[in-house]
Amino acid sequence: MHTNASPAAWPAAVLFDRDGTIVVDVPYNGDPARVEPVAGARAALDRVRSAGLATGVVTNQSGIARGLIDAGQLAAVNAEVERLLGPIDVWRFCPHAPGDGCPCRKPAPGMVLDAARSLGVPPGHVVLIGDIGADVEAARAAGATGILVPTPVTRAEEIAAAPLVAADLAEAVELALATLGDRVPA
Repeated sequence: MHTNASPAAWPAAVLFDRDGTIVVDVPYNGDPARVEPVAGARAALDRVRSAGLATGVVTNQSGIARGLIDAGQLAAVNAEVERLLGPIDVWRFCPHAPGDGCPCRKPAPGMVLDAARSLGVPPGHVVLIGDIGADVEAARAAGATGILVPTPVTRAEEIAAAPLVAADLAEAVELALATLGDRVPA
């Protein structure tokens, strides 16, 4: 297939939700000692990196708005995630509570759009992998591709509504790589 996209721009990036997707969900975690990668997370991120794609994390962190954690604690937890899972090219978090109407809080597209802009790639060249419907909806709203990796907290209607569902993180990454490779660049 012939395209006018530059090789460096296609495919471009895989973004991940943090809690429940690449690390075990510990609600409002401000303690780096409690960070535990989900099974296969390091290998999945390494697979994305070895394919030459950028990586990013987009995560709602309403614990900041609720006064349960502060920005320093969040930074320490994120640093531990990187120590355990390797370098992440871009981090975006929303510190707002669900009722704040923030345009970056998933399911709104703000963090996905900002991460894509920061990486210098169009949102249509981005895949977001997450564990709940808000992740998939944020990707859709941004013009990116969403892949759902259900966990015990994922609701049945979120699974039914997701266009792409993977059994685990490794399968999601392979689906992301195949999805990006099969799309025609704009």
